[in-house]
Amino acid sequence: RHVADFQLSIASVIENSSSDCLAQDLHLQAEQLAERLKCDSVVSEISAGPGTVNFTINRELLTKTVLQRVWKDGSEYGVKSELFSTVPRQKAVIEFSSPNIAKKFHIGHLRSTIVGNFIANLKVALGHEVVRINYLGDWGMQFGLLGVGFQSFGNEGKLKSSPLQHLFEVYVQINKAAEDENTKKLAKDFFRKLEEHDEQTLSIWKQFRDLSIEEYIRIYKRLGVHFDEYSGESLYQEKAQEVLKMLEDKGLLQKTIKGTGIVDLSEKKDLSTVSTVMRSDGTSLYITRQFLIISFRDLAAAIDRMNKHSWDTMIYVTDKSQSNHFQHLFQILKLMGYDWAERCQHVSFGLVQGMKTRRGEVIFLEDVLNEVRSRMLQNMTSTKTTKEVQDPVETAEKVGLAALIIQDFRGLLSSDYQFSWDRALQSRGDTGVFLQYTHARLHSLEQMHGNAEITDVNVACLQEPDAISVLQHLLRYDEVLYRSSQDLQPKHVVSYLLTLSHLAAVAHKTLPVKGSAPDVAQARLCLFQAARSVLANGMKLLGITPVTQM
Repeated sequence: RHVADFQLSIASVIENSSSDCLAQDLHLQAEQLAERLKCDSVVSEISAGPGTVNFTINRELLTKTVLQRVWKDGSEYGVKSELFSTVPRQKAVIEFSSPNIAKKFHIGHLRSTIVGNFIANLKVALGHEVVRINYLGDWGMQFGLLGVGFQSFGNEGKLKSSPLQHLFEVYVQINKAAEDENTKKLAKDFFRKLEEHDEQTLSIWKQFRDLSIEEYIRIYKRLGVHFDEYSGESLYQEKAQEVLKMLEDKGLLQKTIKGTGIVDLSEKKDLSTVSTVMRSDGTSLYITRQFLIISFRDLAAAIDRMNKHSWDTMIYVTDKSQSNHFQHLFQILKLMGYDWAERCQHVSFGLVQGMKTRRGEVIFLEDVLNEVRSRMLQNMTSTKTTKEVQDPVETAEKVGLAALIIQDFRGLLSSDYQFSWDRALQSRGDTGVFLQYTHARLHSLEQMHGNAEITDVNVACLQEPDAISVLQHLLRYDEVLYRSSQDLQPKHVVSYLLTLSHLAAVAHKTLPVKGSAPDVAQARLCLFQAARSVLANGMKLLGITPVTQM
């Protein structure tokens, strides 16, 4: 028995439908309504279920419409839907990834990178203008330490060949001596010179920053991620002073007995909720983005971006431990008279436990990429079918990344999860490996039998239940995009693609192309082509590069 395409719940259309409305009454009303409705060229069957009226679409029309639309719209399939016709095209600034130079690129940065990339991809696909910003931790007392450390332990050659690793090692070494009074004094001096724009000190700092960014760009490229702007805390020194003055002029900055600068955020102005913005020694807080500490730089950066980009929405992608930080940031901006603060949004995500590489704890993003590639390569080598892959290393990296992304995106972003390499890299079940495998398999069908021309398709040949299931699912793609565009959660797209892959796998078994009559083979090929096209579109949105063989 087939499943209806659309269902109407009677309770939702009866004016005074209360909960005491008996099930049998609803069933009766459903039957009466179903009898009165007439089929037409679109609706081929109307029947009553328990409290529902079910509609079946003319199967040949369904087949023809879906296949033609997928074929015609190509990579814009789903996006051209009327669901989006009233959505205004906007400009969004998205700040994501944002690692600290000379410190670990931890798993939180990785999550921020792939989540921010998904949101940016989705917005671009829907026709919005997007500015991708990486806001680096490139300023602060740690650069005093790093500068002194480099004078003692630094090596120009290592700095040029692997800046991220070398700066991290120098930082770890100098931190061991950080308690020593002389080291402390030297670090303070170095940082003071930086703040005073001493040329020699600045050129050392600039070299650290420039070489780090160069290497970040190379590694992000492996992830399939790019940024329009590498910003950073260092850019907002002077502007931070202007913000301080604005807060003072507006009477928003108050001093506690200890001399700490605070902004009162409470409704009743009774200091029940305050945000600390300044240390008692008058310095703007460098420990940015930690427990309820708003640095003037974050305020200055937000104001600057509005002036520069005049955006419609600005999204910050960080872990949920920073939720209060952003709540306070937006509230202070509002108090300063910036109404656009209401269009700022914090997309937060949970923590990942247990991600380790064979060498131990994750320190650099590159460690994760190398690990996922080598593990995937090992899995591919141990299966019989891998011999023909042209570039096994490249393929292993793309498949491995898909595994990483799908494991991360399967649940709600805000939930914490336990990371497992074995689970992520399974070839069966709901994994990124399975999506890649399905895509490669459907691609090889096209390689083997050539491309079907949509104009030659005899839609009467695609009436089997397994073919209809795939078509019904393809029809729903726009709804899934719409849901993700509303709440910015990738899980809707993920579960849609996993279901599509399972349905396509079943159809691949029951509806062979090889050995079928020519028009049947053509029609089936066209169905599999449509499924592969939508699968590829969805994967690219998630930040996955579909592979064509594995």
